[in-house]
Amino acid sequence: MEQSLLGLHDFIQRFMPKGYMYILRCADGSYYVGSTRFLELRLMQHQKGEGANHTKKHLPVELFYFEEYPRIDMAFYREKQVQGWNRRKKEALIAGEVELLPELSLAYRDLGRGFESLSHPTQFPKADLDPDPDPDPDPEADPDPDPGG
Repeated sequence: MEQSLLGLHDFIQRFMPKGYMYILRCADGSYYVGSTRFLELRLMQHQKGEGANHTKKHLPVELFYFEEYPRIDMAFYREKQVQGWNRRKKEALIAGEVELLPELSLAYRDLGRGFESLSHPTQFPKADLDPDPDPDPDPEADPDPDPGG
C-alpha cells in the first residue's frame, strides 16, 4: 500500500504541473490577482492582451509577486483569499511584511470600537428612541387607581 502511494506521489510530482498564485501591477497602479499552472506563459498572455479583461484594459502589466504550490487547486484557493484583501494588505504581502497581515485583517467590529469609531456617527434625539410616546407625567401616581375603593 505504501509503495503505491509513493508511486502516485512521484507521478504527481513529475507530471502534474505546479500551481502559482500571482499578483500583477497594471499600468494604472491597480493589482490583479490570478492563479495558473504555467506562470511564464500566463504572464505573456496578459502582456499580449489575451489575459483577463482587467489586465487587457490596463496594459502593460508587471509581475510583482508570486507563490508556488504543489497543486493548482491550492494556488486557486490562495488566489481567492488574496483577491478579498484590501490594497494595503496586498502591498504588505508583496513587500514581505507578513507580520502586518493579521493586523490588516481586523475589521471595525474586531477592534472593539464598532460603528462608533466611524467619523460620522448618527445621533438620534432621545424622543425618537422612546418606546412609550405618551409617558405618565406623574411617576408617583398610582398606576391602577381603584375608583370604587
